[in-house]
Amino acid sequence: MIPIFDASRQYQSIKDEIDPALFGTIRAGWFILGPKVKRFEKEFARYCGAKFAVGVGSGTEALHLSLVAAGIKDGDEVITTANTAVPTACAITFANAKPVFVDIDPRSYNMDPNLLKRKITKRTKAIIPVHLYGQSADMGPINRIAKEHGLFVIEDACQAHGTEYLPAGRHGKGKKVGTIGDMGCFSFYPSKNLGCYGDGGMVVTNNEKLAEKIWLLRNYGQEKRYYHITKGFNSRLDEIQAAVLSVKLKHLDKWNKRRRKLASMYDSLLKHSSVSTPVEMGYSKHIYHLYVIRSKKRNELQKHLTDKGIQTNIHYPVPIHLQKAYRELKIAKGSLPVTERYASQILSIPLFPELKDEEARYVADTILKWENK
Repeated sequence: MIPIFDASRQYQSIKDEIDPALFGTIRAGWFILGPKVKRFEKEFARYCGAKFAVGVGSGTEALHLSLVAAGIKDGDEVITTANTAVPTACAITFANAKPVFVDIDPRSYNMDPNLLKRKITKRTKAIIPVHLYGQSADMGPINRIAKEHGLFVIEDACQAHGTEYLPAGRHGKGKKVGTIGDMGCFSFYPSKNLGCYGDGGMVVTNNEKLAEKIWLLRNYGQEKRYYHITKGFNSRLDEIQAAVLSVKLKHLDKWNKRRRKLASMYDSLLKHSSVSTPVEMGYSKHIYHLYVIRSKKRNELQKHLTDKGIQTNIHYPVPIHLQKAYRELKIAKGSLPVTERYASQILSIPLFPELKDEEARYVADTILKWENK
C-alpha cells in the first residue's frame, strides 16, 4: 500500500530530535502554557514574518477566537468559500455569525475575488479566504475589497504553512500567508505540512491589540491566574506539542521543497493524461499540502488506484452549503456551480516529503494505465 500520508516515516527521519524533546518535556513536568509554548510562538512568528503569534488548541479554535477578537457577533455575516473543510464554517457559527459562500476560481480552487463584492451586505463584517491545498488565495484584490468596505480579513492558512503570496508575480518578493490580512490562522493537525502529535493551532498577527485579545480568550479571559477581565475559552497549545513543533519547524522549508519537487514530477508524468493537475498561480508559491487531480470518472479512477494498492482521499466530497449541518442556510444546489462540479471530480493522490520517487512514478503510471486499458 502506498499511503496518502505516513507520519511514521517522518518520525523515523527525525527520531533523534523528537525523542529528547518529548521526554525532556515530560521530565520538566510543565505541560500547559510554559516555556516551550512561548519559545515556539516566537519561532513561528519569526518564520511567518509576523510580530505576534498565539498558540491555541486547534486550527478551528484559531479561526473562532480570531472572529471573537474581531468583534463578530450574533447576526453578523462572514464571507468564505464552501470548497473547504467544514471547520472553517464551524468557526463562523461558533461566533454566532452566518457563513456566506463565494464560488471558487476554476484554476486556483480558492475564493474568486471577482465574485466577492456581490456577496457583501450591511451585515458583512469579515472575510475568511482559505489558502486551500497549500496555494495562496489572491490576497491583493481581497484585501482591497475588504478595505473599501471596512471588513476584517482573517486568513485560513490551516493548509498553508510556508506558502508565499507573490503580489508582483513569480519574480517578485513573496510574503508568507497568514500575515497579509488582519490575522492568520494555522492548524498543526498531524497530517499538515507542519503537524504535531495531536491537535494544535496558532493565530499570527501584526496587530498588538488583536494579539492581546487572543491571548486572553484562549485562557478563560484571565490576565493573571484567577483574575479574569473578559469571558474566555479553554484553547491552549500544550507544551508537548510545542516541543514537537519547534523540532519540526527547522525542517519545514526542506519538506516543502520536497513536496514541490514531487508535485513537479507528477505534473510532468501526467502532462498528457486526461486528468486535470493543479495549477500553480503566478501570485502563489504553492507548498502542496495536497496534490489534487480532477477526473470526470473520479470514482472509477479511485477504485482502480485502491485496487492497485494506492491510497487516495477526496477533499472534499460535499461542499459546505450542501451539508445537512448547514441546511438552515437554504442555499440551493447549483448556487455555487464551480464548487459543486469540482466536488464530484477531485481526488487527492499520495504526496508527502517521505514519498519515494519510485512510488510517485508508480502512482502516475497506474493512472496512465487506467486511461489506456
